Amino acid sequence: MSYYRNTPSRGGWGGGVGLAIPPVTPVNKALMIACGIVWGVQILADLIFHVDIARFLGLVPVAVVRGAVWQLATYEFLHALPRVSISHILFNLLTMWMIGGDLERHWGGRKYLTYWLVCGIGAGVCVALAGGFRDVRIPTIGASGAIYGLLLAYGTIFGERVFLFMMLFPLKARTVAWILFGIAFISSLSPGTDPVSHVAHLGGMVVGWLYLKRAWRVSDLWREIVWRIRRRRFKVMPPGDQDRWIH
Repeated sequence: MSYYRNTPSRGGWGGGVGLAIPPVTPVNKALMIACGIVWGVQILADLIFHVDIARFLGLVPVAVVRGAVWQLATYEFLHALPRVSISHILFNLLTMWMIGGDLERHWGGRKYLTYWLVCGIGAGVCVALAGGFRDVRIPTIGASGAIYGLLLAYGTIFGERVFLFMMLFPLKARTVAWILFGIAFISSLSPGTDPVSHVAHLGGMVVGWLYLKRAWRVSDLWREIVWRIRRRRFKVMPPGDQDRWIH
């Protein structure tokens, strides 16, 4: 999924549609390198010591419910071994490279890192709650929860930019986000043999939306609701209007 955009986030471009090279930013690059290093450690541990690190640092729902809360953070940096699927880490890192830089430029490094971690940990909480009380012992690994949160944010902030979805279909970022949300939602309701954690994908997007809306700040959320209600009643009157009761 490559992309191009009709207007850049910063100056230097004219109108029209043009190919955009994603920027490489410090925090996003550090997160990608961290995922790559951990993946390398996974490979070495598997080849040399025949140890699957995912059993200890992956997110095992029943273990999290019983107190292994560190797995909510560590699972994000683990990915499938090459003998299982190399596309897992490649897709995640490619997506981070494509959209993470613009989000980091827009927010700044600290807020970007906070959002990435909140979405990833929030997705992990969703997976733990969905499987912990059903005695699920299969580990969930990967940064996909955080990345789906990034996709949601990108579609919200840069909604008019155009993605070449699946390398074939030019779609606006907002449309791509909605499509991915729909796929994750429907897939999470249809359990099967698919090894993909659709609950993590859906959880990452939902938690990302709540974070962007500041829904955890009840006072801010209430003020926004009141403001939107009052806005519906607001009416701009032409100059010279004498009806002082309508504003």
